[in-house]
Amino acid sequence: MGKHSSAVTRSNSNRRAVYLTAVGLLVISLGAFFVVRSFGSEAGADGLLGGGSCDDPVQVKLSTTPDLQPQLESAAKSLAAKGGEDGTPCLQFTITGASSAKVAQDLASGSDQRPDLWVPDSSLWVARADDGESIPSIAVPSVATSPLVLVGRSENFANTSSWLGSFGGTQPALLDPLGTSEGALPLLAIQAERAKTSASNTQVASVLVPLAQRLGSMAKQYTEVDGPLSKASADGSNIVVPVSEHSFVKYQEDHPEAQLKAIVPGTGTLVLDYPVVVTARSNAEAVSEAGKALAQEMLGDAGAQARDDAGFRDHLISPLGAGRGVGDISQLTKPTAASVDKTLQSWATLSLSAHSLAVIDVSGSMAEKVAGSAKTRMQLTIEAAESGLKLFPDTAALGLWTFSTKIGDDSADYRKLVGISKLTPAHRGQMLSQLKSQTARVGGGTGLYDTAIAAVREVRSNYDSSAVNTVLLFTDGKNDDPGSPSLDSAIQALGRLRDPARPVRIIALGIGPDADATELNRLAQATGGRSYVARNPTDLQQVFIDALQSR
Repeated sequence: MGKHSSAVTRSNSNRRAVYLTAVGLLVISLGAFFVVRSFGSEAGADGLLGGGSCDDPVQVKLSTTPDLQPQLESAAKSLAAKGGEDGTPCLQFTITGASSAKVAQDLASGSDQRPDLWVPDSSLWVARADDGESIPSIAVPSVATSPLVLVGRSENFANTSSWLGSFGGTQPALLDPLGTSEGALPLLAIQAERAKTSASNTQVASVLVPLAQRLGSMAKQYTEVDGPLSKASADGSNIVVPVSEHSFVKYQEDHPEAQLKAIVPGTGTLVLDYPVVVTARSNAEAVSEAGKALAQEMLGDAGAQARDDAGFRDHLISPLGAGRGVGDISQLTKPTAASVDKTLQSWATLSLSAHSLAVIDVSGSMAEKVAGSAKTRMQLTIEAAESGLKLFPDTAALGLWTFSTKIGDDSADYRKLVGISKLTPAHRGQMLSQLKSQTARVGGGTGLYDTAIAAVREVRSNYDSSAVNTVLLFTDGKNDDPGSPSLDSAIQALGRLRDPARPVRIIALGIGPDADATELNRLAQATGGRSYVARNPTDLQQVFIDALQSR
């Protein structure tokens, strides 16, 4: 708080927020557009809530999402006009428009450009604004609301039972979940609705893994709704877009020809709640009172019609007037701060490109038929790998080896089939062709340890710092190569190769009843990776999806 002159300024800013996750430093681009205006009493007050004349109004810096800025400006003007009358506070607000993600990042980094009050579009950002000293406090829970809706052509809403179901048969186009509330809330809704749907981790992963890979491969993430909504409205489009009801209503007004409808899945939805948050380092109580005064003005009868006209609901989430929007809604349980962090960190990991080497066991035991199936372990493994390949976008880089005792050059326990490279159509075709041609090697043993060490070295030699670097190791047994090092020696060798600054993790997938879970777990853990075992090989495809989710 302090003295400010009335001003209108515009500027563009791009900040890169750095998130520390289990896979390293993730750099997220956050864009923002700033509009600053001052509104306040021409005459002032003796104190923040003083009465009488307003010759010297108290200055309050407020930052808000640009969508709500006009409504807050109107409320500030109205409050200023009453300043000094009947105990009305004498305040002058300097209002700045900026994305909620950017303000949260600025606050968390301890920036000196700190507002006194902040009105983000969602309270999910409040905990993420923690600077290590204090978390901003909420003075008013909500001055407006807008539920998350799913927008698309009518023919794309065959399944509206849940968010996950609605995503399953369509092509969802999300705004950047790490930089926008409208992008984050759909992911949180999928997690929140599991209390009603009992969706398994595998069911969720089968939708979110390919979605994250596809959107993560985009040269630039969506940060505005017009782009994806325009694509969703095209004839024959199967795109659906989660946005706020406010965004949908405004898009309809600007594009009345668009053949789009908005729905809320049967499980319910989450809501953008626009809280008033105290971010001042000093005079917090006085700033809180200023925020409450502004909120009261905005929530009053005078502001109700303007708010509704702009496509915002009131703090009680009452339906919009004139039949606009989606009408009455049911709400999902609001996620906790811990749930928000976990979901967004998981997305950040999933959306990173892959730089991986798939290593497939072709030892003799892979020719065994699977109980209850007409297929062999080898056939089911190849099918799982083929399905997994479809999850990766063209920007991912993959390679392929097979392994069995003395199968390779110079009697190595591994054979290099396809080098690690981007999944161009030609490279993807080569991967598929090699996969389909593989058969189990009669009499071949499982040279697991030497192969694991060599595969990690291979990925390290082609390390990509912008991707998740992994070895995807498929096997149905345990090491039975008498000429290989011991398990302890293999663990030590993998430990020597481990570099926290350039991690290469083994994701081990055991197949069938003979897979040694302990051995695979020790090999994977030596690299910081994880192991999974599908005792029933018919479950391998789903286990593979689970493994990709935890890269």
